[in-house]
Amino acid sequence: MAENSFHDYVKELFAGMGRVEIKRMFGGAGGYSGGLMFLLLADDTIHIKADDALKAELREEGSGPFVWEPQSGPRKGEKLDLGYWRLPDAALDDPDLAAEWGRKALAVAKAKASAPRAKKKAAKKAKSTTAKKAKR
Repeated sequence: MAENSFHDYVKELFAGMGRVEIKRMFGGAGGYSGGLMFLLLADDTIHIKADDALKAELREEGSGPFVWEPQSGPRKGEKLDLGYWRLPDAALDDPDLAAEWGRKALAVAKAKASAPRAKKKAAKKAKSTTAKKAKR
């Protein structure tokens, strides 16, 4: 597989976070740490995973969302915000700042990954508590 200098740059930029893997997908790539995708790379632009709080911080830095517009299928022509926002320009030449943003994005990815399990666990606990009460 041919080397990709942009992918190498991204790995170096986020090296302060430890090992970052880049995996190609569709027309771009995803950046992963610990098996979780926290970066979206498209058109040589770095986007980071963001929740509402992080989006507010990114907006203050002049960033904006990655918007995907499907070219076919039932959602053709829709503009979809996939929850990734452009890495602020100031971080593009500052590995320490990039790693700081990256850690925030990774925290969002971890929270999202654990949310369904947490809800399922809470539902299971509630069901168990209800069952115990019914036996009394």
